[in-house]
Amino acid sequence: LVLGFAFFFCYVMSSGSYDYFQFVQQWPPTNCKIRTKCSKPRPLQMFTIHGLWPSNYSNPTLPSNCNGSQFKELYPKWRYKLKKSWPDVESGNDTKFWESEWNKHGRCSEQTLNQFQYFQRSHEMWNSFNITNILKNAQIVPSPTQTWTYSDLVSAIKKVTQRTPLLRCKSDPAQLKSRTKPQPKNQTQSQLLHEVVF
Repeated sequence: LVLGFAFFFCYVMSSGSYDYFQFVQQWPPTNCKIRTKCSKPRPLQMFTIHGLWPSNYSNPTLPSNCNGSQFKELYPKWRYKLKKSWPDVESGNDTKFWESEWNKHGRCSEQTLNQFQYFQRSHEMWNSFNITNILKNAQIVPSPTQTWTYSDLVSAIKKVTQRTPLLRCKSDPAQLKSRTKPQPKNQTQSQLLHEVVF
Protein backbone atom coordinates (compact mmCIF):
# COMPACT_ATOMS: atom_id res chain seq x y z
CA LEU A 1 0.00 0.00 0.00
CA VAL A 2 2.81 2.42 0.93
CA LEU A 3 4.70 1.54 -2.25
CA GLY A 4 1.55 2.08 -4.31
CA PHE A 5 1.01 5.51 -2.75
CA ALA A 6 4.65 6.44 -3.39
CA PHE A 7 4.33 5.55 -7.09
CA PHE A 8 1.06 7.50 -7.33
CA PHE A 9 2.65 10.54 -5.61
CA CYS A 10 5.66 10.43 -7.95
CA TYR A 11 3.36 10.19 -10.98
CA VAL A 12 1.24 13.13 -9.85
CA MET A 13 4.27 15.31 -9.14
CA SER A 14 6.00 14.41 -12.43
CA SER A 15 2.84 15.09 -14.42
CA GLY A 16 2.51 18.59 -12.98
CA SER A 17 -0.54 18.57 -10.73
CA TYR A 18 -1.04 22.12 -9.42
CA ASP A 19 -3.64 24.47 -7.93
CA TYR A 20 -2.61 27.91 -9.21
CA PHE A 21 0.16 29.89 -10.89
CA GLN A 22 2.61 32.23 -9.21
CA PHE A 23 3.56 35.08 -11.54
CA VAL A 24 6.87 36.42 -10.24
CA GLN A 25 8.55 39.67 -11.22
CA GLN A 26 12.00 40.62 -9.95
CA TRP A 27 13.85 43.89 -9.44
CA PRO A 28 17.21 43.32 -11.24
CA PRO A 29 19.33 45.69 -9.09
CA THR A 30 18.34 43.78 -5.93
CA ASN A 31 18.77 40.43 -7.65
CA CYS A 32 22.37 41.26 -8.54
CA LYS A 33 23.07 42.86 -5.19
CA ILE A 34 22.10 39.73 -3.25
CA ARG A 35 23.51 37.12 -5.62
CA THR A 36 27.09 36.48 -6.50
CA LYS A 37 26.20 34.97 -9.89
CA CYS A 38 25.70 38.28 -11.73
CA SER A 39 28.62 37.91 -14.10
CA LYS A 40 27.15 40.27 -16.71
CA PRO A 41 24.61 42.37 -14.83
CA ARG A 42 22.42 44.59 -16.94
CA PRO A 43 21.64 48.09 -15.73
CA LEU A 44 17.89 47.44 -15.86
CA GLN A 45 15.76 49.82 -13.84
CA MET A 46 12.47 47.99 -14.36
CA PHE A 47 10.82 44.89 -12.99
CA THR A 48 11.32 41.86 -15.20
CA ILE A 49 9.75 38.42 -15.22
CA HIS A 50 11.39 35.80 -13.05
CA GLY A 51 8.84 33.15 -13.92
CA LEU A 52 5.35 31.73 -14.14
CA TRP A 53 5.28 28.86 -11.69
CA PRO A 54 2.55 26.25 -11.29
CA SER A 55 2.14 25.85 -7.52
CA ASN A 56 0.24 23.96 -4.85
CA TYR A 57 -1.38 25.32 -1.72
CA SER A 58 0.25 22.57 0.34
CA ASN A 59 3.74 23.32 -1.05
CA PRO A 60 4.12 26.42 -3.29
CA THR A 61 7.48 25.21 -4.61
CA LEU A 62 5.88 22.17 -6.27
CA PRO A 63 5.56 20.92 -8.88
CA SER A 64 8.87 21.45 -10.64
CA ASN A 65 11.07 19.60 -13.14
CA CYS A 66 8.11 17.69 -14.57
CA ASN A 67 8.16 15.36 -17.55
CA GLY A 68 7.11 16.99 -20.80
CA SER A 69 8.20 18.64 -24.01
CA GLN A 70 11.74 19.90 -24.28
CA PHE A 71 12.28 23.62 -24.82
CA LYS A 72 12.03 24.67 -28.46
CA GLU A 73 13.73 27.75 -29.88
CA LEU A 74 11.37 30.75 -29.76
CA TYR A 75 10.36 32.68 -32.85
CA PRO A 76 12.35 35.89 -33.44
CA LYS A 77 9.29 38.07 -32.69
CA TRP A 78 8.94 36.46 -29.26
CA ARG A 79 12.67 36.51 -28.52
CA TYR A 80 12.56 40.26 -29.17
CA LYS A 81 9.62 40.77 -26.77
CA LEU A 82 11.01 38.50 -24.05
CA LYS A 83 14.44 40.16 -24.14
CA LYS A 84 12.67 43.16 -22.63
CA SER A 85 10.15 41.49 -20.30
CA TRP A 86 12.05 38.32 -19.33
CA PRO A 87 15.82 38.85 -19.67
CA ASP A 88 18.48 36.87 -17.87
CA VAL A 89 19.65 39.61 -15.53
CA GLU A 90 22.49 37.55 -14.08
CA SER A 91 24.50 36.18 -17.02
CA GLY A 92 22.85 37.75 -20.05
CA ASN A 93 22.06 34.37 -21.63
CA ASP A 94 18.33 34.90 -22.22
CA THR A 95 17.70 31.72 -24.20
CA LYS A 96 19.32 29.56 -21.52
CA PHE A 97 17.23 31.31 -18.83
CA TRP A 98 13.99 30.75 -20.77
CA GLU A 99 14.91 27.13 -21.35
CA SER A 100 15.64 26.66 -17.65
CA GLU A 101 12.31 28.24 -16.61
CA TRP A 102 10.39 26.15 -19.17
CA ASN A 103 12.08 22.90 -18.12
CA LYS A 104 11.70 23.57 -14.39
CA HIS A 105 8.22 25.18 -14.32
CA GLY A 106 6.61 25.47 -17.75
CA ARG A 107 6.50 21.76 -18.50
CA CYS A 108 4.50 21.26 -15.30
CA SER A 109 1.71 23.38 -16.78
CA GLU A 110 1.80 21.79 -20.22
CA GLN A 111 -1.69 20.31 -19.86
CA THR A 112 -2.96 23.91 -19.66
CA LEU A 113 -0.37 25.95 -21.56
CA ASN A 114 1.94 24.78 -24.33
CA GLN A 115 5.36 26.42 -24.57
CA PHE A 116 4.19 29.25 -26.83
CA GLN A 117 1.18 29.98 -24.59
CA TYR A 118 3.35 29.80 -21.47
CA PHE A 119 5.68 32.55 -22.69
CA GLN A 120 2.89 34.54 -24.34
CA ARG A 121 0.77 34.54 -21.18
CA SER A 122 3.75 35.55 -19.05
CA HIS A 123 4.57 38.47 -21.35
CA GLU A 124 0.92 39.59 -21.40
CA MET A 125 0.78 39.49 -17.60
CA TRP A 126 3.99 41.52 -17.41
CA ASN A 127 2.36 44.15 -19.62
CA SER A 128 -0.89 44.10 -17.64
CA PHE A 129 0.80 44.18 -14.22
CA ASN A 130 3.62 46.61 -14.99
CA ILE A 131 5.00 46.98 -11.48
CA THR A 132 7.59 49.57 -12.55
CA ASN A 133 4.91 51.94 -13.87
CA ILE A 134 2.46 51.22 -11.05
CA LEU A 135 5.02 52.18 -8.42
CA LYS A 136 6.32 55.13 -10.42
CA ASN A 137 2.78 56.52 -10.76
CA ALA A 138 2.48 56.26 -6.96
CA GLN A 139 5.75 58.24 -6.61
CA ILE A 140 7.55 55.13 -5.40
CA VAL A 141 10.87 55.07 -7.21
CA PRO A 142 14.34 53.73 -6.39
CA SER A 143 16.15 55.99 -3.98
CA PRO A 144 19.29 55.70 -1.85
CA THR A 145 17.63 57.69 0.96
CA GLN A 146 13.84 57.29 0.73
CA THR A 147 12.25 54.11 2.08
CA TRP A 148 8.71 52.76 1.96
CA THR A 149 6.85 50.31 4.11
CA TYR A 150 5.62 46.94 2.96
CA SER A 151 2.04 48.24 3.17
CA ASP A 152 2.90 51.34 1.06
CA LEU A 153 4.05 49.08 -1.74
CA VAL A 154 1.19 46.59 -1.44
CA SER A 155 -1.38 49.37 -1.33
CA ALA A 156 -0.05 51.06 -4.48
CA ILE A 157 0.00 47.78 -6.41
CA LYS A 158 -3.40 46.57 -5.15
CA LYS A 159 -5.03 49.90 -6.03
CA VAL A 160 -4.24 49.33 -9.72
CA THR A 161 -4.33 45.54 -10.06
CA GLN A 162 -7.18 44.78 -7.62
CA ARG A 163 -4.95 41.97 -6.33
CA THR A 164 -2.89 41.73 -3.17
CA PRO A 165 0.68 40.88 -4.13
CA LEU A 166 3.19 39.01 -2.05
CA LEU A 167 6.41 41.00 -1.71
CA ARG A 168 9.70 39.19 -1.21
CA CYS A 169 12.35 41.38 0.34
CA LYS A 170 16.01 40.71 1.05
CA SER A 171 18.53 42.17 3.46
CA ASP A 172 21.00 44.56 1.88
CA PRO A 173 24.41 42.82 1.97
CA ALA A 174 26.20 46.20 2.05
CA GLN A 175 24.15 47.26 5.07
CA LEU A 176 24.91 44.01 6.86
CA LYS A 177 28.66 44.43 6.29
CA SER A 178 28.68 48.04 7.47
CA ARG A 179 27.02 47.29 10.81
CA THR A 180 29.75 47.40 13.41
CA LYS A 181 27.62 47.70 16.52
CA PRO A 182 24.27 46.20 17.52
CA GLN A 183 21.19 48.17 16.53
CA PRO A 184 18.60 49.27 19.09
CA LYS A 185 15.78 46.74 19.44
CA ASN A 186 13.12 49.19 18.26
CA GLN A 187 15.04 50.06 15.09
CA THR A 188 14.07 47.95 12.11
CA GLN A 189 16.54 47.21 9.38
CA SER A 190 15.41 48.27 5.95
CA GLN A 191 15.30 45.64 3.26
CA LEU A 192 15.49 45.64 -0.52
CA LEU A 193 12.44 44.79 -2.61
CA HIS A 194 13.38 41.70 -4.59
CA GLU A 195 10.23 40.14 -6.04
CA VAL A 196 6.54 40.88 -6.50
CA VAL A 197 4.35 37.78 -6.73
CA PHE A 198 0.76 37.45 -7.94
